[in-house]
Amino acid sequence: MLMEADLPEDVDALRALVLEQARELDALKGFKVEVERLKAIIDALQRHRFGRRSEQLDPDQLQLALEEVETAMAEAEHARDKASRTPADRPRRTNRGSLPAHLERVEQIVDVESKACPCCGGALHQIGEDVAERLDVVPTTFRVLVTRRPRYGCRSCESAIVQTPAPARIIEGGIPTEALIAHVLVSKYADHLPLYRQAQIYARQGIELDRSTLADWVGRAAWYLRPLRDHILGALRGSERLFADETTAPVLDPGRGRTKTGQLWAYARDDRPWGSSDPPIVAYVYAPDRKAERPHSHLGDFAGILQVDGYGGYTALARRRQQVRLAFCWAHVRRKFYELADSSPVATEVLRRIALLYRVEDEVRGSTAEQRCAARAERSRVIVEELHQYLAARGRQVSAKSKLGEAIRYALTRWDGLSRFIDDGRIDLDSNTVERSIRPLALNRKNALFAGSDEGGDNWAVIATLIENCKISGINPHDWLTQTLSKLANGHPANNVGNLMPWTDVG
Repeated sequence: MLMEADLPEDVDALRALVLEQARELDALKGFKVEVERLKAIIDALQRHRFGRRSEQLDPDQLQLALEEVETAMAEAEHARDKASRTPADRPRRTNRGSLPAHLERVEQIVDVESKACPCCGGALHQIGEDVAERLDVVPTTFRVLVTRRPRYGCRSCESAIVQTPAPARIIEGGIPTEALIAHVLVSKYADHLPLYRQAQIYARQGIELDRSTLADWVGRAAWYLRPLRDHILGALRGSERLFADETTAPVLDPGRGRTKTGQLWAYARDDRPWGSSDPPIVAYVYAPDRKAERPHSHLGDFAGILQVDGYGGYTALARRRQQVRLAFCWAHVRRKFYELADSSPVATEVLRRIALLYRVEDEVRGSTAEQRCAARAERSRVIVEELHQYLAARGRQVSAKSKLGEAIRYALTRWDGLSRFIDDGRIDLDSNTVERSIRPLALNRKNALFAGSDEGGDNWAVIATLIENCKISGINPHDWLTQTLSKLANGHPANNVGNLMPWTDVG
């Protein structure tokens, strides 16, 4: 702020100062308008998350859009702060808390040039210091591990030669360490970087690794890791309750010059909502089609509750095998009525009643199966019974070919499976657990476009299984893969992979 003493006495100089201040004020107003405009865009994008289904953005597109708008807003705010020559009117968005203790600290001292007092010339002594920590990065650093194996001969007999055998490797005679192979796998299947993009990144540091070489490493690693995925699938088959879902996996079909539609099937277990100590796990299996016999072959001798969406292949499985009972997903029922809520009072009423069921579930999540069952019998049963009567009555009043009629029929034809949660506290209200496990596959599909073959789709399922289980267990997938590949290269028996599972490292 200008003080009276700072004002020039010359009229022309004073006029120039006023004009300069006016220009700065106009600039500040412009920056303020720009910041407010960008904030409005961010608010609009955020509303897309909760808007009507037809108006919703893809979650990945939403994140990309928010990144760009927030970047633009940061630039506008910085320009405003610089133009105003005053501190920002609100704190800048920063991560709070100290940086992780395990990170390497590289200290630099910024000291005064002279230790002599500027006033009297006496010697200065330190009375304190200011310390600031900033997060720095060294781009991916390659190094070469040189292994020397001395050979020894005997001067007496001149026939014996002694040398330690070469350490075992996943890629015999190849250049990558197990840590580098793990890095390639995590980059491709967790960070969704196709191999050709990884090759471009390595080339920037002068490392020429073509895509076909990286593909060879991935294929060989998948061969070692497949028994671990099969072990996880076997553990799932022995569970009392599973979730199942599937998503498309485009696969190149060279004979026709285009892609065909394969399927990645996901089978998951998570019993934490009812207090079980069993670790949550998931397994993916690739199949070239969506035939009903696929879940039958994947699940083997599984006997228990299978919680699924409305795909008819699961219904066929339950008809063939009496030991499998289906529990259907209320989220899928809700979704069909949600799309009609703006134009249908019936859909709005159905949504209100389903919300009451979820309110009960929020209160009993984490309780024992017995406690959940008791609460549902007391509070949820009446909601479900009245909703069934309401849907049956409205179903007789609307056209069976209308969207509302289809939504009602979808629910009523699956009512036994939708009601099964009332009498079994182990069952969840929906199958969101396995749908969350499907999302990483969908993101990888968008980045990689398609798998090169059915074998590539199977490798995708194997490696994605292990990475996703690391994430569920809170384990760093790169560290786990490095250690596991090293153990497998050194001869860890394939029939004893149970102690290599990610969840065994928890705690």
